[in-house]
Amino acid sequence: MGRAVRQLGLIAASALLMAALPRSAAAQIGSARYAAVVLDLQSGKVLFGSNAEAPRHPASLTKMMTLYMLFGALRRGEISLQQRLEMTPTAASRPPSKLGLPPGRSITVENAIYALVTKSANDVASLLGETLGGGSEPRFAQMMTLRARAIGLSGTTFRNASGLPDIDQITTAHDMAMLGLRLQRDFPEYYHYFGTRRHVMGPVTLRNHNRMLDAYEGVDGIKTGYVDASGFNIVSSAQRDNQRLIVAVFGGSSWVERDRHAAALLDRGFAQLGVDGSGGVVMAKAAVPRGLALAAVGGTAAAATLRTVRAGGMVARAAPSLTRRAAARPVAATRSLVAARKTVRLAAAQASARNPARPAAATRRVAARTVVEQGDGGTRVRVRTVAPARKPMVKPRRR
Repeated sequence: MGRAVRQLGLIAASALLMAALPRSAAAQIGSARYAAVVLDLQSGKVLFGSNAEAPRHPASLTKMMTLYMLFGALRRGEISLQQRLEMTPTAASRPPSKLGLPPGRSITVENAIYALVTKSANDVASLLGETLGGGSEPRFAQMMTLRARAIGLSGTTFRNASGLPDIDQITTAHDMAMLGLRLQRDFPEYYHYFGTRRHVMGPVTLRNHNRMLDAYEGVDGIKTGYVDASGFNIVSSAQRDNQRLIVAVFGGSSWVERDRHAAALLDRGFAQLGVDGSGGVVMAKAAVPRGLALAAVGGTAAAATLRTVRAGGMVARAAPSLTRRAAARPVAATRSLVAARKTVRLAAAQASARNPARPAAATRRVAARTVVEQGDGGTRVRVRTVAPARKPMVKPRRR
């Protein structure tokens, strides 16, 4: 009897785990923060997308516009690559990701470009904003917004040069993809900086946060980003057989999920253009079916999206079939889930009766909660930690 109860409990727990999978996937790619679009660079047309015009926070993708403005100043002769810029106290105070130059130290404009495209340095972005904005980064942000509107980025407003959190700094996936396109079209002589994998600056080697440069055949830029409000973002450009695509993805729960999803969308885009990418994909190497990318773009099949993200996982492979069964028998599935939950609660109550808990202390410490505000690429940056609190414990009454 005891063995049968234990087996029933395991079955119920497994059912609960599998039932939770679609919701878990929906909180990542396909969540409220999700947006994606794929553009054909030659025509500028949208091949496909989801939430492409919905407002999103750009995070460090903002630095693409900062560099667009800088490239324009370089072309006009207002600044030179070898000109040295002195770090200001305001720019040096910006939180990570940053180069960490102290106030008074200087950096060349070219090294500033490398610092933005590789390390995504907020302090250097702020310094460029102050330099190009006549000493004021907010003024530079206004200049960025005006220029963005002039080149067709109608859904974008900038508030700073770095992408650090600001509730009013918004964009769309389509605007960021178009910005990637305009950087290539308008400044082809400077676009190569976005393909920098690493740059040596004195004793420091800066490595690019954009892992798709090495993981997906044909990718040669552009930029990654992350803030809590946006999730992990990327704008990436890839070329195969003289066909070039630009993909923008917002709302990834990790850089791995974001990059694999972007790779799946690029695969679908190249297939739509008739380009054979067989053997060239490393990041999406696990034979991503076409319907899987469609589900990810449409945001309707979370289980299929989950299979994209965790292509080799046993649980992930089981999720789509579970979804199909649940769709075919929604009432039966709901009844089974309710019964499974009751069984788990009953098993927990029996275990608690057999092993009563020890008396708790008067208070218990709640673990410190890290609030991550801004980071980039593969590393989240801890900006502040909320102080742990003590919660009172209810003492059992004596009888």
